Amino acid sequence: MLTLPLGHTDSGAELRALEPWHADELFTHIDAAREHLRPWIPTASRVVDVATAREFLQHFADLQVRDTGRLYGIWVDGRLSGGTLFKNFDAHAGVAEIGVWLAPDAEGRGLITTAVRHMIDWAFHDRGLYRIEWRNSPDNPRSRAVAKRLGLTHEGTLRGDFVVNGNRQDSEVWAVLAHEWPSQP
Repeated sequence: MLTLPLGHTDSGAELRALEPWHADELFTHIDAAREHLRPWIPTASRVVDVATAREFLQHFADLQVRDTGRLYGIWVDGRLSGGTLFKNFDAHAGVAEIGVWLAPDAEGRGLITTAVRHMIDWAFHDRGLYRIEWRNSPDNPRSRAVAKRLGLTHEGTLRGDFVVNGNRQDSEVWAVLAHEWPSQP
């Protein structure tokens, strides 16, 4: 299994593939953080038991096989605490969209920023993509702060384009192009 440490090696945080065999762990994680996540991500309302967790994970496993999406978990001290994903991944067009979530007890450690930085590096340097997008609700300042820390450009706001719990939300669109992303040694 491939594991990528997030932060200092003693931080106890790592990024790894989140796969169908993690269904029990994903359900337990989502159930514990459900109210915190519900305003921002549809997964918090869709993953309601181990079976729906497995369906969600299998969906992303199928996307990965087709090279059109990927899903990663963030583990802190051996416990699933969040995740990152390529919600959309189009290698032919050179465009991908990144999404994230994190349990409240794991916030404030820079885990999402570090994980997304690794994802963008991989997408640009290993896969040759041209554009990475990030979307967030205007009501989610933590998500907007990550986009800013990563140096993404706010391109505009799409009105009423995203549904969470039956409610339409606006989406701020942030992006970075390959030539704007700092080269890594």
